Amino acid sequence: MAVKTFASIYIGSYELSVKIFEISSKKKLKEIDHIRSRTDLGRDVYENGSIGYETVDELCDILKSYLDIAKGYQVNDCRIYASAAIRDAENEYFVLNQIQIRTGQQVHVLSNSEHRFMTYEIVAGSDYFPTIAKSAAIVDIGGMGIQITLFREGKLITTQHVDIGTLRLRNVFYDLGYSKAMYQQQLEEYIHKRIEVFCSLYLEQGVDYIVFINEYSEKLVGQLQKSDHIVSSEKFLKYVDKLQKKNLAEITKELGLLQEDSIVIPSIALFKCLIQELEAERVCAPGTNINDGIAFDYARTMNLLKTEHDFDADVLSAAKNLAEHFNSYTPHTEALSSLSVQVFEAMKKVHGLQKRHLLLLRVATLLHDVGKYISLSNAPMSAYHIIMESEIIGLSHLERQIVAYTVLFNSFPLMDLEDLPDSIDRESYLVFAKLSAILRVANALDQSHRQKFGNVKMSLKDRELIITVESTEDISLEKNLFSSKTIFFENVFSVKPIMKEKRVYSYTIQKEKKDGK
Repeated sequence: MAVKTFASIYIGSYELSVKIFEISSKKKLKEIDHIRSRTDLGRDVYENGSIGYETVDELCDILKSYLDIAKGYQVNDCRIYASAAIRDAENEYFVLNQIQIRTGQQVHVLSNSEHRFMTYEIVAGSDYFPTIAKSAAIVDIGGMGIQITLFREGKLITTQHVDIGTLRLRNVFYDLGYSKAMYQQQLEEYIHKRIEVFCSLYLEQGVDYIVFINEYSEKLVGQLQKSDHIVSSEKFLKYVDKLQKKNLAEITKELGLLQEDSIVIPSIALFKCLIQELEAERVCAPGTNINDGIAFDYARTMNLLKTEHDFDADVLSAAKNLAEHFNSYTPHTEALSSLSVQVFEAMKKVHGLQKRHLLLLRVATLLHDVGKYISLSNAPMSAYHIIMESEIIGLSHLERQIVAYTVLFNSFPLMDLEDLPDSIDRESYLVFAKLSAILRVANALDQSHRQKFGNVKMSLKDRELIITVESTEDISLEKNLFSSKTIFFENVFSVKPIMKEKRVYSYTIQKEKKDGK
């Protein structure tokens, strides 16, 4: 494969950055340039609720200069993404419109789940990840919040957003007139309290590794370990204690920063508190950021590089753990997942869905009963709200909507597009309607939740989906309810599901008949 050049541009809460990469299947990603510019974007939004015209002018000028740099490198492609700072601004759409008019480029504003998944991708796709994933917490530290992603035995347990980003912490405490010692004490007390909640819910024991996605963590580890990006927590915390005795000017000089930055102090406090609360044994600072994640995500989705890590498995693991959290992961859930996949595969020639939609269907089957934890009488709507408010790493906001609506209309009659609780585009409406129809058929095959079928075969013949089931049990319930439960499927696909029973007698029954008992 020929080497491709790619520009990754990111508009953060307090910084704009561009990285130029060479992408090849052998060397993967090779960074060839990195330029950063400070901005008051986050401060504008935090203090005023919107982005001022002076900041917009500065933003557009910097972006134009970045695009000129990318042009100089003759990049094959370019992507511009923006953070929560723009997403939270009251004048978000007007700012994005101005950027498009002045630069000719569209900016994609990342949802929290998209942002965190991109930074996670670059870590999970690394060579060292299989070693640390046995017991690790990946902490992506941004200006407005942090994301903690927990791994045990190589499986993703949970990912949670906590709104204690470095910029937010600075703005809360910086102008209160505290002494340096009091400032640090207040910071740490506040951070500890917020992280304690996460630990009480999800942390059964300490982690072997804590991975920081943050530029200052790389600076600290670099002072302690020149040849590697991993250092013991004990050594790291001793160095933090040393730094906290210095003022901002001295810390800037110690870390070799180009200029004083007031968010370095809350950053150091975050490192310290996170290591203590998560009881981490080692600190890993790979030196990657969202620009690397954008480039990796682009290369992976465009099939420009291969990775051994199974990101779909992460999505399913997160969904399974969410189901277990709400006591809804049962043998019925496993059976439903298998049956749904069978229906999806049997209907390939008809449904017009993509491979990604099968993943969303599998997530929906795992989460279809979570609402019963909240309300037995209104479980579908409760499940919808749980899914929409949960972090499922690897799914975009739109994909999470599709999953939530698939679960909702597995039980409820399908609403018209205009009547949905949250708006969605017509194409996605068709997707979740089809997924809901498939889920209903699978559910009809295990109506008793007793997994009566030992073997199920499905085939599409003309306009009929023939479902042949084998069972040693009485399946009268499934037979009687099957037609009423599959009408929606027939309306969506113009295909009629037909259940055919292939009765299987156990050896004991057959022997008793033979012996005349």
